[in-house]
Amino acid sequence: MSRIAFLFPGQGSQSVGMGKALAERYPEAREVFERADQVLGLPLSTLCFEGPIEDLTRTENTQPALLVMSVAAARVLERRGVHPSAGAGHSAGEFAAHVAAGSLSFEDGLKLIRKRGELMAAAGRERPGSMAAVLGLDAMAIEKVLLAVGLPRDLAAANFNSPGQVVLSGTPGALQRATEEARKLGAKKVVPLQVSAAFHSPLMESAARGLSEALDLVEIRPARFPIYANATARPAQSPDEIRVTLREQLLRPVLWEQTVRELLNQGVRRFVEVGQGRVLRGLVKAVDREASLFGSEDPDSIEATVLALEEVAA
Repeated sequence: MSRIAFLFPGQGSQSVGMGKALAERYPEAREVFERADQVLGLPLSTLCFEGPIEDLTRTENTQPALLVMSVAAARVLERRGVHPSAGAGHSAGEFAAHVAAGSLSFEDGLKLIRKRGELMAAAGRERPGSMAAVLGLDAMAIEKVLLAVGLPRDLAAANFNSPGQVVLSGTPGALQRATEEARKLGAKKVVPLQVSAAFHSPLMESAARGLSEALDLVEIRPARFPIYANATARPAQSPDEIRVTLREQLLRPVLWEQTVRELLNQGVRRFVEVGQGRVLRGLVKAVDREASLFGSEDPDSIEATVLALEEVAA
């Protein structure tokens, strides 16, 4: 039987109303949202269920909101008998993955991701930057763009998402020059992203220092199932390795395409996007059109996923 991977989405997948139907339908999901409100001392569940979108999309709110949504969905799936062989989270989603795998307690994971969001927002104010998705260039061409701009402290490849989709991160000036170079090399499109800072780049150095200090204060346990790290596309297994990779992903690119290929090499053929949205399913499909993809953002998708996987196992 092919193996199952849980994939945990990151920033950009959020939407007002997320989790409301899950909390109404499943007691274990409702408990996760209620506990999150208690741990953070703020009405995060109301922000997820009702918005407003302007508050939900603030980095320090988005990241914990997505973690809570993903953990709620994971609890429901596992209660219904869907158990992963491996997992991975895209950017902020890596924290949700470690909570689901038991490396981090829910309380510690939630506090850490809130702190991470605050630190990243502060780093963005300290060194303003943004991000842009480059479509239609391979990794070698992206390297030529970076070399042509020649500002390694101001510009970096942030996400290698799928074949022909790479996200750049940097200062406004460096991104403008990169956009021009990418178009010269034949990029189909360069799309500015609506983000508040240059994530996964050297501009996040102050945030990485603060996050490292916070990580040193929490207990990290070996994962129940392997979690593939963004920074290496390999499983982070020991507590020390988990600490390092969670810190380093703020400064280094998200190797998502490579992660998907590694999971495929390990026999994974069924991918469940755990939490809100469909972004990660689209990225997997771009790597392997034959992969089986499932969702969990609402009761209908969870029930369909459970039924489909039960039929495969029968």
